[in-house]
Amino acid sequence: MPSPVPVATRPINKPSVGRNNYQPFGFREEVLPKGWGQNGSRPLPCDIHASHDVEIKVRDGCALYCDIYRPANSTEPVSAILAWSPFGKKFNGISMLKMLPWHLGIPEGVVSGLEKFEGPDPAEFVPRGFAIVNVDARGSGDSGGNVGIMGTQEAEDGYDVIEAIARMPWCSGNVGLAGNSHLAIVQWFIAALRPPSLKAIAPWEACGDLYREQFVRGGIFDAGLFDFIIDHNIQGHGGVEDFHEMYRRYPKADALYWKDKRPNISNINIPAYITASYTSFVHTMGSIRGWLQITSSEKWLRLCPWQEWYDMWNCKESATDLATFFDHYLNGVKNGWEQTPRVRTTILRFNQDPLYNIPETDYLIPRTEYRKMYFHGNEKLDFETPQSSTSISYNAEKYLDCASFQYTFPAKTRLAGIPKAVVYIACPEFHDMDVYVLVRKLDAQGKSLLNLNIPWSSVAQHGVSPDNLDQIPPRNKNNLMFHVGSLGILRASRRAIDISQSIHENYPFHPHDRDEYISPGEIVKLDIGIWAMGVEYEAGESIRVEVHGNSPLLRGEFKDNNEFQKLASHGTHIVHLGGDHPSHIILPFV
Repeated sequence: MPSPVPVATRPINKPSVGRNNYQPFGFREEVLPKGWGQNGSRPLPCDIHASHDVEIKVRDGCALYCDIYRPANSTEPVSAILAWSPFGKKFNGISMLKMLPWHLGIPEGVVSGLEKFEGPDPAEFVPRGFAIVNVDARGSGDSGGNVGIMGTQEAEDGYDVIEAIARMPWCSGNVGLAGNSHLAIVQWFIAALRPPSLKAIAPWEACGDLYREQFVRGGIFDAGLFDFIIDHNIQGHGGVEDFHEMYRRYPKADALYWKDKRPNISNINIPAYITASYTSFVHTMGSIRGWLQITSSEKWLRLCPWQEWYDMWNCKESATDLATFFDHYLNGVKNGWEQTPRVRTTILRFNQDPLYNIPETDYLIPRTEYRKMYFHGNEKLDFETPQSSTSISYNAEKYLDCASFQYTFPAKTRLAGIPKAVVYIACPEFHDMDVYVLVRKLDAQGKSLLNLNIPWSSVAQHGVSPDNLDQIPPRNKNNLMFHVGSLGILRASRRAIDISQSIHENYPFHPHDRDEYISPGEIVKLDIGIWAMGVEYEAGESIRVEVHGNSPLLRGEFKDNNEFQKLASHGTHIVHLGGDHPSHIILPFV
């Protein structure tokens, strides 16, 4: 079923041999021998049977193509793990890692080059008795049609491909879905349709609402990430969904177009192994909502300490975890998986490696104490309310200019859960405001810290340490590699709340179905849900809450998107404190 409304498309590059590892089109089969490898890749640990450009026709007659890697000498059917995205079934991790600072800390020889970008490596899973199926989604590579991103069409395509794979003679009839980012997000959509042969999913880092978590977070349009993906990763014979144009047509989330981009997660009733991280700027809250709303009683959540690609490809324990999960639910092996803690969390320390695999009974953590800390006029954050009313202002158009409030912890303290800011704010010069609330960690000397999203030891050979971050070139400081802190975003005109759909009292659901503009100078109350955090502070270290008028995240890897600048913040923002306007933050103490 296509989108409920006509979808605009934009051009994409045609497939060309060599670009993103694209190979001449046509079905062929071969056996890649044990030891096979190229360009510093991981040598294959066993013979692998490879089938290239296998055609599968979906219900509307569109032909999609996939590559299948499976054990070469197996006499028994094997279960299949699908990796689904429009990024090219031969565009691999090796190619992407070459574009990243320090190769994301992953040495040569770790991945085989057979892995689909953001997907499981056949060199890791075929020896364990699985087939890996890398799919070119509709419109990508030589698959027919245009590239559509999520929604009913992609879900139905996934359903049909799963059932076609399950019927192939080499397949046991049991299929799982795995992968990061797009490969994870699409799992919510496909699994919600309940294809009979889909027995388990492993969405590792999965946005759950394309409007509220990726393209129009807080009511503010930003397609920079996806524009980057289109330029570098997607090629096909048609076009790709144009989110700029679709936002022009449908700027509010109640449009059928955007409703089709929010999966019905509560319809998923099969086993799920979900991972999330505090450091993603796209996926965190979708993964957490998935954990909270999926109806299967057999579900696991791991809050991961590392960037998702590092975790999937470079952490042997993560690969073993995933294989054990699928072995249990696809192959029926009694391997003790069900004894795995249902929740494992992480605590970031920024200037040290994180603490992780901390077992908990549930998430959000049941023992959490949510405490208010008030903003004071002397840039202080305190449990006591200010004794008098005051205000503090900042230039809403200047990068990193902000109102900030700081508290130094007298003893070791952990904050883990969902914070919320309540900000009373005004703009004398405009009828709307974009407001960003950032929670930062400072060391004992008051210096703002960045969290490296991979182990510090993995970049030590490049001279990178917590003590010399100021010397790192700006191009290497991006939001993939470094986490500034947990962030909440809200446009003032989109401040309406639907409590019935809020997943937690600290994470209000904004329907984004109307614009409620303010009068210049009017003080408005904004309830701003901040993405989940897990941070440890030593005695003498500080927390700083910053209120900005534009994004305070690291800049550099994506183009500035000024197309809708007229809707953004202008002039001065004034944060009101104390009295009738007690601006504050609610923090999760554990």
